Amino acid sequence: MKSVAGAAAISNADFGKPRAGEPGPVFLSTWVHGKPANDRAAEIFNGGGSLMDAVERGINVPENDPKVTSVGYGGLPNEEGEVELDAAIMDGTKHRAGAVANIHNIKNPISVARLVLEKTKHTTLAGEGAFRFALKMGFHPEQLLTPGSLKKWMDWKADPKRQVFWMNPTENHDTIGMVATDGKGHVISGCSTSGLAWKIPGRVGDSPLVGCGVYADDNVGAASATGDGDLMTNYCTSVSIVHNMARGASPQQACEDLLKHIATTDPRNQTADVCVIALNLKGEVGAASMRSGYRLKYALWRDGNSQLLDAVALY
Repeated sequence: MKSVAGAAAISNADFGKPRAGEPGPVFLSTWVHGKPANDRAAEIFNGGGSLMDAVERGINVPENDPKVTSVGYGGLPNEEGEVELDAAIMDGTKHRAGAVANIHNIKNPISVARLVLEKTKHTTLAGEGAFRFALKMGFHPEQLLTPGSLKKWMDWKADPKRQVFWMNPTENHDTIGMVATDGKGHVISGCSTSGLAWKIPGRVGDSPLVGCGVYADDNVGAASATGDGDLMTNYCTSVSIVHNMARGASPQQACEDLLKHIATTDPRNQTADVCVIALNLKGEVGAASMRSGYRLKYALWRDGNSQLLDAVALY
């Protein structure tokens, strides 16, 4: 009994620790709210959870935080005052994703997206169908407006000079994007958002779209994006970055190459709100912003260290 208990203790203590030559787990997320998301993801993974568990539960943190007004509960609503959420998660081993778009009254869309991946043969469910699926999976409808987000919407509606379908990006960093590796060749990409504040009802940006908001491939790495989803959707940001890494680019170079391509096709995009993150199987990471006025503050967890860093800005 003593030897069995000792072996179990050693096994639990060593779980998730990299072997010689392995980079160990790495969690990389967008914005300041990515840091507690990374911390929770690392806690889940080092406690014996799968990488999928870790990314899902990590993203749940900002989804549940009413102070984060661009994700989940407390996310700013559309122009009619209704919160619409989008999310996607992609498994690099199966090369499959699950996604939900325009889902209402469900606080944790990333968890619903995971079940789309694991319980159905579909990739994406949207609107009322996504909501009904969530109920069937045991989720309960909730009011997603907080007193704070309701007040912001009412103030916006009352302003005759209000901005339509967009808001000051300093107040609305519109996603939690997370990419992760277990250090043993497996990667996951996940993304969750309430999208553009005051948007036209039904609008869907890049976050839940496979190849745009998320992409993961165990042969290469993973990527995610944040910013102007209506623009970035047209460039398939995440899959473009991963494919560039497959051709030999580092994660940082792949991120910068993608932004340069966006700026080259239309010089006006140099002033756009576009940020991307990526990692490869070695645990190397990349993060880049199109412009210094919308510089990504990203979160990185590695070797037990959790930190916030500033991404490179191209313009």
